[in-house]
Amino acid sequence: MIEIKLYNSQDKNIWNNFVASAKNGHFMFYRDYMEYHKDRFVDNSLLFFHKKQLIALLPANIDDDKLISHGGLTFGGFIVNNNMKVAKMLAIFDTLKQYAREHNIKTLIYKAIPYIYHKYPAQEDLYALFRNNAELYRRDVSSTIYVKNKIKYGNLRKRQIKKAKKNNFLVKESSDFANFWNILTSVLQERHNKKPVHSIREIEELQKKFPENIKLYVALNTQNNVIAGVVLYLSYPVVHVQYMAAEKDYKQLGALDIVIDTVIDIYKDYEYFDFGNSNENEGKYLNEGLIFQKEGFGARAITYDFYKIEIQD
Repeated sequence: MIEIKLYNSQDKNIWNNFVASAKNGHFMFYRDYMEYHKDRFVDNSLLFFHKKQLIALLPANIDDDKLISHGGLTFGGFIVNNNMKVAKMLAIFDTLKQYAREHNIKTLIYKAIPYIYHKYPAQEDLYALFRNNAELYRRDVSSTIYVKNKIKYGNLRKRQIKKAKKNNFLVKESSDFANFWNILTSVLQERHNKKPVHSIREIEELQKKFPENIKLYVALNTQNNVIAGVVLYLSYPVVHVQYMAAEKDYKQLGALDIVIDTVIDIYKDYEYFDFGNSNENEGKYLNEGLIFQKEGFGARAITYDFYKIEIQD
């Protein structure tokens, strides 16, 4: 029999310890990361026990009659360890559906963790979703480099890197989030009429809490000004590009390309370098210009999948 417990602050250590030992854990699932935006979401994270042993976590929030795993995270399905097997996952889904009925939840929104983020195979949940007639209602396409056997850069990317070297741009790790955020905010506003998901205060606080996981690398011109940069989320086996941007004039001179090329080399001991998705409108629109740049570095497609289960009475 599977038992469910609603997360509360007293569970913080047991939650974090399980994430640390999970076969599909990620630092975004630690409570100090999940709760940076707790004012925007009604947390409804769940712990699953079998014979009093913790066997799974589900980062989640509640929104009206929907349980979402998790609205504030890029992905966030079941977090499990090496003891998880398929039959047990099926039982977990049965228990979750019963929990939903008891709490007037009509819909489960499940954001599966892409396989590249697994330390060991961990797709028991995908089979359980199939068995429960889940609808794949959204699919974002991300661009990922398999670092151990990279595809060669395209000619345009090579030319841009040469331009950057000719202009003596310097790439280094930095703590100057403020100057990079000014560039990032300007680019997102001009091109997409959007703001960064994180405010400058939020990203600086998160970086202080997770200094080994959140890194900023910038390109400097010969006047030592920040002209481009990338924010990386590091969680082995994946380096994920959370943000990247360059000042317009310097982008044409390869400033962003030289930063990306440098960090790919720095983190060559990781298995994957994931640029993130190039979609809008829940996956139905592809930004071909954006994905062209990523694919020019030898990145190829993986998907971030979103499922929906309607709860039957």
